[in-house]
Amino acid sequence: MSENSLSAVDHLKRSIDWKQGLSISLGVPLLILPSLGYIPLYLSAAAILIWGLSVIQGFFQNTAYAEMATTFPKASGLPGYAQHIFRTDNYKGKYDRGKLIGGFSAWSYWFAWNPVLAIFAILVGGYLHGLFPALAATFTEYQLALLAGLVIFAGLFVVNWFGLKDGAILGYILAAVSLIPLVILTVAPFATGHVDLGNITANWLPADWSWDMHHILILFGIFAIAQWSACGWETAAIYGPEYKNPSKDVPKALFACGIICFFSYVLVQAAVIGVLGVDGVIAEPLSPLIPVAQAVFGGAGTVVTIIMLIAAMILIIQTAFLGSSRALHSMSTEENLPKIFGKINRHGTPFVALLVTAAFNMVLISMGSLSAILAAAAIGYTCANGISLFAYVKSKKHAALASLERPFKAPKGWKNVAMAFGLFNLPLCLIGVVYLNSLEIGWAPTWVGFIVLALYIPIWLYSQHESRRTKQKAALTAPTVDLEAEDLDKLPTS
Repeated sequence: MSENSLSAVDHLKRSIDWKQGLSISLGVPLLILPSLGYIPLYLSAAAILIWGLSVIQGFFQNTAYAEMATTFPKASGLPGYAQHIFRTDNYKGKYDRGKLIGGFSAWSYWFAWNPVLAIFAILVGGYLHGLFPALAATFTEYQLALLAGLVIFAGLFVVNWFGLKDGAILGYILAAVSLIPLVILTVAPFATGHVDLGNITANWLPADWSWDMHHILILFGIFAIAQWSACGWETAAIYGPEYKNPSKDVPKALFACGIICFFSYVLVQAAVIGVLGVDGVIAEPLSPLIPVAQAVFGGAGTVVTIIMLIAAMILIIQTAFLGSSRALHSMSTEENLPKIFGKINRHGTPFVALLVTAAFNMVLISMGSLSAILAAAAIGYTCANGISLFAYVKSKKHAALASLERPFKAPKGWKNVAMAFGLFNLPLCLIGVVYLNSLEIGWAPTWVGFIVLALYIPIWLYSQHESRRTKQKAALTAPTVDLEAEDLDKLPTS
């Protein structure tokens, strides 16, 4: 499918500017929450450095994505770029392997973002269980997670039914409710003297850390987990077809979100370790901000923190909900998924993709394990980033693609940077996260990840069959209409 042929499919509506795109993406700084106590478990206070390096990694990768966003303004972020670049124009065979690679990248990206809904619905259920004793007496945490998922997904579906612009308005509201208190909670411990720098400097790395192959593989795995959170602000580019002026809006939204993420990730991790120490953070792996709030603000601060975190979780669910649905829509328009996933309503919303994403996450919630879901998602994200960066390299080398207009250009020689980070993702981070998963929670999450990714192949083959059947039907219909018209002309007139 050529760039021009995208006009033949359901269009997303160009309705937002960079500030609205940024507001929808502001849930990304909150992706640190599931891993805030996880990374210190392996790297102690050096987790602060890992977050900073991972956001910087995001700047290198997302600079390439920003260029592709302005080169292919109708493509939806990472899923769209890889599909567009790897397909073979005027392909004559039965199956285009390049198109399969691009589609697989998009599927991996969808699988990476999609579980965010389930992860944070489980967290919401856990916080509600601890905040309201009446609920705890009536429901288990698992039941509350299912209820929270059902209510949040249904509510966000209704809000986003009316288009991305309304989703951006909700993003503004939730950003104010969650990010401002998060900033206060992060900065306050430093201002009040609750942060003990000795908790950081004296526990920089675990006592048993060594630079052998075992620990190096763990480090690659940690980077894979960290980039799932800290590089996720590339989601600002996935709304490329919905920006009013993508050549200017996409880079602004991307880099503004990246700067916010850098300070947020580094300071949040530094605050919790500085107040609680490494052991204190490890003792509260999922909710270390709550004891920080107790230390700084007392009991009332704890209640406010939980309410704020729930609002923050709804914000990141909103970000992932929209990103996942756009990935499915993009794959459908590129004929890499059945065409039903590309259906949009009169407001330009891919409502079928939203419904499928919500239903899939209700199933994921039933798994119950945050670590297992996150581990599987990190496998998908690593694959998506690696293939997308290789797509950027191809777009700079392929003669037809290299000659396209690029309103935003990365610095000279950036294809070498993209290749280096592509190889960092595939194979290094992929091997690392599989190794890390096998050590910590066994092979089940890894198999779940690979099975879901492998399911794409039969789905893609069906999509190609559907596409050929549609084209054959169209070819048969056209001459039939012409013959009928000729026959009518031959009929005698009265």
